[in-house]
Amino acid sequence: MLYVGGLGRSGSTLIERLIEQLPGVCAVGELVHLWERGVTEDERCGCGEPFRQCPFWQQVGKAAFGGWDEVDVSRVAALRSQVDRNRFIPALARRRVGPKMRQLLTEYTSYYARLYAAVAAVSGCDLVVDSSKHASLAYCLRWQPDIDLRVLHLIRDPRAVAYSWSRQVLRPDTDRPSYMTKYSPATAAMQWNVQNAAFGLLAQTGCPLMRLRYEDFTGEPELALRRVAGFAGLPAQDSFPFLTADMAPSDVAPSDVAPSDVAPSDVAPSDAAPWSARLGGGHSVSGNPMRFTTGQVPINRDEKWRTHMPEAQQRVVAALTLPLMARYGYLGAQS
Repeated sequence: MLYVGGLGRSGSTLIERLIEQLPGVCAVGELVHLWERGVTEDERCGCGEPFRQCPFWQQVGKAAFGGWDEVDVSRVAALRSQVDRNRFIPALARRRVGPKMRQLLTEYTSYYARLYAAVAAVSGCDLVVDSSKHASLAYCLRWQPDIDLRVLHLIRDPRAVAYSWSRQVLRPDTDRPSYMTKYSPATAAMQWNVQNAAFGLLAQTGCPLMRLRYEDFTGEPELALRRVAGFAGLPAQDSFPFLTADMAPSDVAPSDVAPSDVAPSDVAPSDAAPWSARLGGGHSVSGNPMRFTTGQVPINRDEKWRTHMPEAQQRVVAALTLPLMARYGYLGAQS
């Protein structure tokens, strides 16, 4: 399985959706939230149906656990609190863990192993993509022998990420008013540091990991998809018929929204996009509102932060993230 990791609002939903267009791939969104938002709260699947009314997820639940009512969600939450937290990463990064921790890890990750296997069986796909993003979950999964884990570490300019986290974004996952979490620029910068540094350490543990900048992906999506497909063990692709080059601005309809993990209102119809992609429906259980979008979608950097984000906030974010910005090549004015 391919695990998409990094801090939220880094473009993971778009990239996951594009990977899903490749033959033999099933992308399921942020499975870390399935237990609460899907099983318990019955939020909408990416297909538009409530989770418990989606035929795909009902088949998956039956194949994995004998039905969702057989899953002790409170037990999953309790296990998560004992192993799947950032504070446990130093212990999880070691070559060995204590017997108690190993027992908890085995039980916790067995839920995911059964879930991934069921998704593969029901979908008939060879590759399952989980865009949970959390570094701590990736560290947990590396201890599960029944999971062939490969991590796609996705990075985006921290100023773009911080700007996106500062905006109010409506969640269309339920009928009741609900909004995505907001962070101050400083908090988003520190979260960006923590998550990206954690994935840098994960690569040193021997876990297969490929690093990809969102800006490089949007600039050359064909090249990036070839790299990702090869890393994930998929057959080489001669072409990507769902991608279109040189899309004129006039071809972008107002409903073609959210080229990255931002609100649909962030994307103006007049924004030029050198590439676009035609997306089909899917069965993601949680994620950015873009998971509900189908049809022709523009692929661009979405750099409104350069003009919409106060310069003082840009400087704060840059100062807090300077070492990793330098490492990832974001110090140039047009990175």
